[in-house]
Amino acid sequence: MTPPTGAGPLRLGVAGLGVISRFYLAAAERMPEWEVAAVCDLREEALAPFRGRVACHTDHRELLAAGPLDALVVAVPNHAHAEVCADALRAGVPVCVEKPLALDPADGRRLAELSREYGVPVLTAFHRRYNDQVLALLGRLPAPDAPVRVESVRVRYLERIEEHIGADTWYLDPARCGGGCVADNGPNAFDLVRLLLGETPSEVVSVDVTRDAAGTDRQAVIELAGPGGRGLVELDWSYPGEVKDVVVRLDDGTELSADMLGGRPGFKESLWHEYEGVLRDVAGLRGLPDPSLAVEGGLAALELVAAVYAAEASPGLPAPRSAGEPRLTPRPEPR
Repeated sequence: MTPPTGAGPLRLGVAGLGVISRFYLAAAERMPEWEVAAVCDLREEALAPFRGRVACHTDHRELLAAGPLDALVVAVPNHAHAEVCADALRAGVPVCVEKPLALDPADGRRLAELSREYGVPVLTAFHRRYNDQVLALLGRLPAPDAPVRVESVRVRYLERIEEHIGADTWYLDPARCGGGCVADNGPNAFDLVRLLLGETPSEVVSVDVTRDAAGTDRQAVIELAGPGGRGLVELDWSYPGEVKDVVVRLDDGTELSADMLGGRPGFKESLWHEYEGVLRDVAGLRGLPDPSLAVEGGLAALELVAAVYAAEASPGLPAPRSAGEPRLTPRPEPR
């Protein structure tokens, strides 16, 4: 791994200047341990605001070759994640990649192999892990040796996707996004289930997917099960508004909840503090005893996305429904 660049701030590169990059850039500006050293995008109009301030590139390979970085944020369209991450790992630069880690689990496993080979970490940025409401909920859960245990977790991720993507219309292209709501919002929701069930593995036990006329999955209800408990994930890309919340049920019947948007009523307001949390973890990547372990969460979520799509197509499960058909699982009303 490339050694740290010195006693000053850590040098951050950002590949991809779409809608999510602004949260990384703002977090780095607020955090004295970071400085943005270089940015990369194919579009000159995206680079224009950075000209004369930081190094600007139109090719991520040029960015990696131009000088030492302490980490690279990969916020390019989903279909390019695997290539950019692989090049960064080979260059010895720790990676923070937006979800999903890759489009295909085989590509994710290859990134894990590269991480082990080069001793360089690749962390998937599950920003909801750093949400203050989620962290407060996590602190209220019983200890592992307590007589009461977590029985189940429900995560809802409901939004109208067109309101959240800005100019990044690639989200609506399944070939570039990897699918629809399952591919894009699924990883964040699956990771929260994993976090709240004690980082234990889960497997898909049932799926209920709604696709639009173009074949894109716009809604899904997914049941998970594993040694840590059960999970229910509800995703919606056509919801009139926005709901992002979690309910944890304990085996004594107690329910604990967290509204991830709580206390921050502005549009996408919760993301500002969450991405500060992401960059704090990225700053600690070099101190990991085994850097290759950083990939585990991203790979676990990617495997679940693939499992949902495989289960949807399985002859042993209900066929995909069209919009307007009744759900197998009734949608809980927003609180």
